[in-house]
Amino acid sequence: MFSSELTPKAQQTRSRIRDAAIASFIERGYPDTTIRLIATEAGVSVGNAYYYFPSKTHLVQELYEQVQSDHARIAVPQLEGVTGLIDRLRIVFETGLADLEPYRKVAPGFLSAMIAPESPINPLSRESSPSRDLTVGLIRRAIDGAEHRIPDDIASRMPDALFVLYLGLVLRWTYDDRQDHRRTQRLLDTALRLFSVALPFLRMPGIRGVTRDLLDQIAEVRA
Repeated sequence: MFSSELTPKAQQTRSRIRDAAIASFIERGYPDTTIRLIATEAGVSVGNAYYYFPSKTHLVQELYEQVQSDHARIAVPQLEGVTGLIDRLRIVFETGLADLEPYRKVAPGFLSAMIAPESPINPLSRESSPSRDLTVGLIRRAIDGAEHRIPDDIASRMPDALFVLYLGLVLRWTYDDRQDHRRTQRLLDTALRLFSVALPFLRMPGIRGVTRDLLDQIAEVRA
């Protein structure tokens, strides 16, 4: 049910349920958050909670969209005035990880639930496309606003492929037991250095074709 179709009172009820769910996800994690618990904390009946959100999956998608919207809100101002492609991509990835920090304690529980390819809360699933599109759009904004000489057919393919690689970075972050996330930062630094070295060669015909095929294959993992 789209919130725009609801009366103001119904929108308030929906927002209370959504906010209670997100707070519980942060505090308890995915496995220990139930619709009954969410309904209790939102002050509504279980039936009312199901009316607005037919499943816990729908509430997770609300969480995803909030996280990605917050990510864009943090990243976009930092992109202003930055023209280097590598620098702009670093901003997107680093702000994305910083935005996930409140969920660090419960991240493994979400990962266990989302890792199956058929899981509706898998970030690459069809159900997750609205939130995924927000992040892909942010990556595209970082690329389009940069000064670079990447061929158009490569630049247009990069956002979807880089989103998949970003998920790999998030996976590393999830299991990075260092307080300063040093291992995750080192992986990001190495990947960006490698990308920087590769950039001048992307206009060469042989490398251009292989790169195009590689980006397509990486992006194909999404549903």
